[in-house]
Amino acid sequence: MAYSSLLLAIIEGAAKLRLNAIIFQVRPQCDALYRSEIEPWSEFLTGGMGKAQSFDPLEFLVAEAHKRGILVHAWFNPYRALHPAAKTVSENHVSRRRPDLVRKYGKYLWLDPGAREVQDYSLSVIADVTRRYDIDGVHFDDYFYPYAEKDATGKKIEFPDDATWEKYENSGGKLSRNDWRRKNVNDFIEAVGREIKRIKPEILYGISPFGIWQPFPEKEITGLNAYAELYADARKWLQDGTVDYLAPQLYWETARKGQSFPVLLNWWKSQNTKNRHIWPGIATYRIGSNANFTAEEISNQIGLTKASTQTLGAIHFSFKSLRNDLGGIQKVLGETVYATNALIPQTSWIKTPKILAPKVIITRDEKFVRATWTERGTRKAFWFVVYARDQNGWGYSVLPAANKSIALSADRKIKTIIVTSVDRLGNESSLFEFKIK
Repeated sequence: MAYSSLLLAIIEGAAKLRLNAIIFQVRPQCDALYRSEIEPWSEFLTGGMGKAQSFDPLEFLVAEAHKRGILVHAWFNPYRALHPAAKTVSENHVSRRRPDLVRKYGKYLWLDPGAREVQDYSLSVIADVTRRYDIDGVHFDDYFYPYAEKDATGKKIEFPDDATWEKYENSGGKLSRNDWRRKNVNDFIEAVGREIKRIKPEILYGISPFGIWQPFPEKEITGLNAYAELYADARKWLQDGTVDYLAPQLYWETARKGQSFPVLLNWWKSQNTKNRHIWPGIATYRIGSNANFTAEEISNQIGLTKASTQTLGAIHFSFKSLRNDLGGIQKVLGETVYATNALIPQTSWIKTPKILAPKVIITRDEKFVRATWTERGTRKAFWFVVYARDQNGWGYSVLPAANKSIALSADRKIKTIIVTSVDRLGNESSLFEFKIK
């Protein structure tokens, strides 16, 4: 099947499930699933890293998703240079061009987060995509310093950053090695936020860290310490307002002792002093892994996020699990938490010009009440919302910006229609009621 057909099937599947955003991996291992002059084409597209092709997956995805009212966030891996599953390495891959920036760690190659050139290099890749593509967000997952590798005896292998650590010490640095590693990650995270906002002030910046910042047994939270082992201070990024959304990977069921979904969700909410978005990552891929991890468990987790204004969203990992309908998840979602379309929550801290309501014309005949509209002002809508009050009360439809009309059955005996404009940050225009006589 052609790439375009595969991507279109994903987009249409997402639209059918009423998802309003896709997070698309564009840089798995210092390669590109888009046209780049900095890094080589990914072998996951062509079977050979660097093999040229005319089709641009990211360009196609953005255009087709936007037509359907679906946002696209570009997902980057900032430091992984080569996965052991890779079968090819091109001459223009960073491991060949700049081997001084690359470290072998276990079976992987990694860029060294302690090298300033590495930070600048990865930032240049992200800035290039932000500048050239109409993406709606920049996204990282939980890979900063890598998860620990072990040798044949089971002993932890230390990440090989002696050279950059010694350079830091020789320059007069006073931090401990662990704090220095955390500072390297923090500096990069902050630099990315500044640069992408300079290029596109309205772009969303999000990170999906490991779900446990640090264990707190007294709060019934145990497990890997991401602060100490991955050098990822995700709480700082949230509390500093560096990110627009944090999506901690809460990949455990409610009944799991030590990593219960609601316990962890409530902990992250308690740390959200700047009231940013918390859109937890949920483990749809784990449906069926044990008796408690069912499609209903996923639905209940999403229901919990809807109970708080801080958590009006969730991210499924992965779409493959939804496409394969694990545990009948499509039907469960469609009958419960995804029974209607949803707008994204407003990102109020990004200041933007006010979006105006469209100019609406209402007509009717024996079969239909029709609303058609044209936009007003210079700020463009990403969605339109049509609210209609009929004999059963209020209902609504969320339409992509390409749609500028709707026909509603006259049998509904519609009394009032309201059409609003909504931008890609969730800002909605004023409400003007049109009475139907």
